Amino acid sequence: MTGPLISADDLASLLDRREARVADTRWYLAEPERGLAAYDEGHIPGAVYVHLERVLSARHGPGRHPLPTGEDFATAIGALGFGDDDLVVAYDDRGGAVAARLWWMLRDIGHHAVAVLDGGLPAWIAAGHPVTTEVPEMERATMSVGESLTRTIDREDLAESLGELTVVDARSMARYRGEEEPIDPVAGHIPTAVNVPYEENVDTEGRFLPQRMLAARYRSVGARGPETVVYCGSGVTACHDALAMVVAGLDEPILYPGSWSDWVANDMPVVTGDEPGEVLPY
Repeated sequence: MTGPLISADDLASLLDRREARVADTRWYLAEPERGLAAYDEGHIPGAVYVHLERVLSARHGPGRHPLPTGEDFATAIGALGFGDDDLVVAYDDRGGAVAARLWWMLRDIGHHAVAVLDGGLPAWIAAGHPVTTEVPEMERATMSVGESLTRTIDREDLAESLGELTVVDARSMARYRGEEEPIDPVAGHIPTAVNVPYEENVDTEGRFLPQRMLAARYRSVGARGPETVVYCGSGVTACHDALAMVVAGLDEPILYPGSWSDWVANDMPVVTGDEPGEVLPY
């Protein structure tokens, strides 16, 4: 396997040879427990459910889904049976919107062997592969914390660097423009940010667009170098833009983990409308 994506057929082949561990990351914003219920109703054989809010988020920290420390995350994911020697394949049913968070977080603790199932569970089923309700018995494993393969930036450093970095907002255009904000108390976007909605990284079947199309999509807004920052509402779907840039063959961007939920909670300057806007004092 090469690259951060894997096809349903290739995953099935790996599972036949017992060469991969699978993580079901389905989660839904308005119904946070629906993902576990969906897992119980049917999942890829051998898959373990990994809850966004219990495993992939900390209880406290900047933003709505704070990043846990590397040590805490490694302990939690190891307790689920994912270890240093495992190729971990993450999937959901939203085009990788949540699976990309696990992909990013494993790489953040230095775990190279991780991929996202392209097209997720729908692609698995469409390819004729089975689902099961059987929950696998997993033994606790050791997941170590190594040298990070990712980069992050906090609110203060981002604010001081506006105008020097390319800032990419992964949320919908309506939320970027400030026309709607269903979750956070303030609508709009970070000054200078451009909009690359994560949902448009994939086709109508939830599979990532071809490399050249993704590369053109990000290059068109100036997101091509290593000094690009991605954010979303809470640091989850921004990982999808990061994954898309890697698939596109571009430099991996810097993640702002707290994202919009952290930015507006601290009375930072906000821009509305189509234009990125200028650097504003705070």
